[in-house]
Amino acid sequence: MEKETMGTVISVVKQGWLKVNTKPVRMHALDGAAFPHVIKIRYTADGRDYVKRKWVRAGLPVPVVGSAVKILYRADKPAKATVL
Repeated sequence: MEKETMGTVISVVKQGWLKVNTKPVRMHALDGAAFPHVIKIRYTADGRDYVKRKWVRAGLPVPVVGSAVKILYRADKPAKATVL
């Protein structure tokens, strides 16, 4: 059974070492480059605090630090969570 809660983004880090080219022809090294991000989210489930790390693919919108996101977690193991 899954439960739902709200979490807070506490960290957003750009993975600069992994560049994804979005254009077939580039004029310079970073023309059309997109980078993936790793976000950390703090959430509370059953009275305990948890921190979840989530990989966000290049080109997808990245939440801002301090914003709220939905979390689905397992009732038997609250550390197993999914970010929506």
